[in-house]
Amino acid sequence: MINTSMTHNNLSGLKREDFQKTINGKSTDLFILKNKNGMEIAVTNYGAATLSIMTPDKNGNYSNVILGHDSIDNVVNSPEPFLSTTIGRYGNRIAKGKFTLCGVEYTLATNNGPNSLHGGPKGFHAVVWDAEQKDDQTVEFKYTAQDGEEGFPGKLDVIMTYSLTDENEFKISYKAKTDKTTLVNPTNHGFFNLAGIANPTPTVLNNILTINADHYTPIDDVCIPFGEIAKVEGTPLDFSTPHVVGDRINDKHQQIENGAGYDHCYVLNKKEAGELSFAVKCVEPNSGRFMEVYTTEPGVQLYSGNWLNGFAGAHGATFPARSAICFEAQHFPDTPNNPHFPSATLNPGEEYTQVTIYKFGVEK
Repeated sequence: MINTSMTHNNLSGLKREDFQKTINGKSTDLFILKNKNGMEIAVTNYGAATLSIMTPDKNGNYSNVILGHDSIDNVVNSPEPFLSTTIGRYGNRIAKGKFTLCGVEYTLATNNGPNSLHGGPKGFHAVVWDAEQKDDQTVEFKYTAQDGEEGFPGKLDVIMTYSLTDENEFKISYKAKTDKTTLVNPTNHGFFNLAGIANPTPTVLNNILTINADHYTPIDDVCIPFGEIAKVEGTPLDFSTPHVVGDRINDKHQQIENGAGYDHCYVLNKKEAGELSFAVKCVEPNSGRFMEVYTTEPGVQLYSGNWLNGFAGAHGATFPARSAICFEAQHFPDTPNNPHFPSATLNPGEEYTQVTIYKFGVEK
């Protein structure tokens, strides 16, 4: 179902007709969210991808602060298939594409070296969601993943809401139910650049980053956690106080080498599990823009765009290495093979919920 308001007059310069197509019998479209402050977010229902986030700098000049594409064909055929999309059924990696649930071993496609990544090649990022624009500030997405889809058990009904609040928050709410015990770990893979996308898009190495986490999950050379919850203190991964992203990103440190930069899950400091609390603050000093992340999830994956290779995006912008930073709120990587990690299992009769907020502002 497609139901959208007029989208021709938008700051992003995107055209609705460039996003209207039928894919596997379902219609895609462009949706524009606007708030009273003049901020604007453009999304499509293919992969529930975010296409643009138009927000002002300290001088009031608007730029797009998320990496995206300017047509549905470019979204579908993106060299980075996860570019600013919704990820599921399981965000991040599962070792060797195998896990056991209720005594049954399941095998997934391995699409990242020896591992399964982000729900597989035809995960939530590569399907057409049913979408309905509820009002100028809200779009609701629905998708039903079938039992066995991408190798996961259980029919999973997902409802996800994107809203742009008058507090300049991009708020993402997820709900999911299953008819069979399964794994659920969706996330949003926004590739952010608070300077604004350009040709070429500048690196994020000058960004000043704070992460509300004293621990992280160290990884091996294929980005699978060892199962340890380690302190960030004394490592290049310590953002418990503000640090410039580029200061330590090339350090001769095994974890930095394993991730080819930052590609690590941080264990967020929480008073209680599931609380909506502060996770991240990222500041781009030249523009004055900042973004704060709040989430109910136990972890956030920091990814510094290490594998971006300069491909073209919206309106001729290009995306070279480290021209984006990602904060993927989630349960930890390879949780099903680490029973001491917070569980990502959902049983029939239960409801999965998550709220993650990306809040934008300027420091003058």
